[in-house]
Amino acid sequence: MFSNFSPALLDLFISSLWETIVMVGISGLLGAVIGVPLGVFLRLTDSGGVLHSPGTNRIVGGIVNAVRSTPFIILLVAIIPLTRLLTGSSIGTAAAVVPLTIAAAPFIARLVETALREVDNGLIEAAQAMGATTWQIVLKVLLPEALPGIVAGLTISLVSLTGYSAMAGAIGGGGLGDLGIRYGYQRFLPEVMLAVVLVLILFVQAVQSLGDWAVRRLSHK
Repeated sequence: MFSNFSPALLDLFISSLWETIVMVGISGLLGAVIGVPLGVFLRLTDSGGVLHSPGTNRIVGGIVNAVRSTPFIILLVAIIPLTRLLTGSSIGTAAAVVPLTIAAAPFIARLVETALREVDNGLIEAAQAMGATTWQIVLKVLLPEALPGIVAGLTISLVSLTGYSAMAGAIGGGGLGDLGIRYGYQRFLPEVMLAVVLVLILFVQAVQSLGDWAVRRLSHK
C-alpha cells in the first residue's frame, strides 16, 4: 500500500512533520504567554477575586468568548491581512503561527481561569491577612496551587492546536495537513492521507502522555 512512498516523498513527510511541530510549539508558547496572564486577570477581576471588577471582567471575558466562538477556518481567513502584515505572507509555516496563536490564547485563558477557581479561597484569605500584595498572592499562592491544572490545560491546548495546524494546511499553511491535502486528496494517494492521520495520532498521543506525566509529577509535589 505504501509503494508510492519515494525517497523524495519521505523527505517531504519528515519536513512536514517538522513544520507541524514548529507550528504547534511556537503557537502554543505564544498562546501561553498571552493566555496565562489573561486567565489570571479574569480570575482576579471575577466575583470573589482580589481585584474584583465586574465591568472589566465582562468586557475582557466577552472578547475572549468572541474569539473562542469563532470557527478556526473562518478566523484563519479573516485575519489574513494581519498575518500578511506580521509575517509578509499569508501562506507557509510562519504565517500559520499567527492565527494559531490567536486561537490558542483565549482558549488557554479560560482553562487557566478554571484551574485558578479550584484554589481554596482560605489560602488566599490567609495570604491577604498576612499582608501579601496582589502579585505575591498570584505568584506564591494561585499559580503554585493551580499549576497541575494549568499544565493539564496547556496539554489540552497543544492537542487542539495539532488539529488546527492540520486545518491550516487547507490554505497552504504547511505541515502534515498541507501534505495530506496536496498529495493524499488532490493527487489521489490515499496511503499518504492514511500515513498523515497515523502520524498525527501518534503525535497527539505523545503530547498527551507527556502532559499527563507532568501533571502527575506536579500533583505529587
